[in-house]
Amino acid sequence: MNPTPKSLPLPAAERLAGIRRGIEKEGLRVLPSGHLALTPHPAALGSALTHPHITTDYSESQLELITGARLGVDECLQELQHIHQYTLRSMAAVGEEMIWASSMPCHLPTDETIPLGRYGSSHSGRSKSVYRMGLGHRYGRRMQTISGIHYNWSLPGVSSEEYFALIRNFRRHAFVLLYLFGASPALSTCFVEGREHRLEPLGDSGRTLYLPHATSLRMGRLGYQSDAQASINVSYNGLEGYANSLHQALTQPYPAYEQLGIRNPGGDYNQLGTSLLQIENEFYGTIRPKRTTRTCERPLHALRERGVEYVEVRLMDLDPFEPLGINSTTMRMLDVFLLHCLLTDSPPDSPEEIVQLKHNQHLAAERGREPGLQLLRGQDRVALVDWAAQVLQECAPMAAALDATHATTAYSDALAQARQRVAQPQTTPSARVLDDMRRLHGNSFEQFGLTQSLWAREHLLGLPWSEAQQAQFVQFAQTSVQAQQAIEAADIGTFEEWRQRYMDPAALG
Repeated sequence: MNPTPKSLPLPAAERLAGIRRGIEKEGLRVLPSGHLALTPHPAALGSALTHPHITTDYSESQLELITGARLGVDECLQELQHIHQYTLRSMAAVGEEMIWASSMPCHLPTDETIPLGRYGSSHSGRSKSVYRMGLGHRYGRRMQTISGIHYNWSLPGVSSEEYFALIRNFRRHAFVLLYLFGASPALSTCFVEGREHRLEPLGDSGRTLYLPHATSLRMGRLGYQSDAQASINVSYNGLEGYANSLHQALTQPYPAYEQLGIRNPGGDYNQLGTSLLQIENEFYGTIRPKRTTRTCERPLHALRERGVEYVEVRLMDLDPFEPLGINSTTMRMLDVFLLHCLLTDSPPDSPEEIVQLKHNQHLAAERGREPGLQLLRGQDRVALVDWAAQVLQECAPMAAALDATHATTAYSDALAQARQRVAQPQTTPSARVLDDMRRLHGNSFEQFGLTQSLWAREHLLGLPWSEAQQAQFVQFAQTSVQAQQAIEAADIGTFEEWRQRYMDPAALG
């Protein structure tokens, strides 16, 4: 049995009004043919190393668009729109590239042809490229071209201990978000070339693979997964335990990576280090505790020194039916869900529960819409839809409190839509993607992705854009280039000396 969990008192309205949320949105640059663009990061977008809003993720061809931490949902979404508008206008001025609308990648070239992100000649810039080289060796470059949306969230007055309680509940109930917002039930055959998989062909062309009830292949076994990382048993019972387990993964040698070596015989770098994780960001998870870092500070050191500042939700797929990849209704539902995770009783996790949660995540990602699908809850098996309905029912007071704080009904409306999706699986994004592919695109994932990418591009290019907005973003770009040049000019010593200092276990705190 799972009795209705205890809820803590709702925070006062002034605290709820202080919720901040920010978005980091990844997206591949693609050609009108639907193939990956192999051109350098567009010059008009400034320096990928130092620009506050526009950078690259893994690949030179993979944009990352970043908002600030905003008090308003609409304010945050508007900022994301403006960043998109400038980015697409800059791309349109020099060619026909667009931003791929789906989380699973477009048609990809051979693995070694996918270009790594480049960040200039500074020690910190070079380290970013070497890190990406290491990821390519460890997991393959194709896996790194998967894109998603990260949702950064904070509430004033929350302690590190309370954030970890939120994280534990988030991991327990992450299946709800995979069901509601997963939008990657299919992929291009090129993505799994040479890999074992259990996907089925969609249609007769052999170019699209899928699972009939999948919600998010991105978050399933074919997504951000690795055998090496499967051995990392991270507990979220508190900052000290979390930091210690991450510290171990960052300092524990891993035989296969030791064999690869830091440099190849020609002297070029293969990776930053030979431990299980090169750096903190390599640890894949559905949610992370975060703290803003200072220049050249290790993230783990920042967490240990100053505690958790916000959480980063990492399991959200790009919504290909939204020009920006996400909309305000989804953001409000995330706010409600995270508040529920924070305010609901959150017992400590255990190694057994951590294994169970991974099992539930894979089931929800690969079979989430399957009628009658059951997840593990302690000693019990419970229908996904029943458990999801229960969680969403418990979210009602949180939605009502946020509505009252903002004098709106938008939060309760977002919750109502979520509850409708649980009752009607055909209304989920993953079901709609498959339906569109079948009806309109000859069962082709690539054709669907290209159509949605073109639609989003034309929609965003057609929105009003002022000279003042253009001037502001041109200034951002120019300032970022100057900042990169200043970093390069200030470097002292060799890159190897810098790498050894940065990778020194003492830097982890």
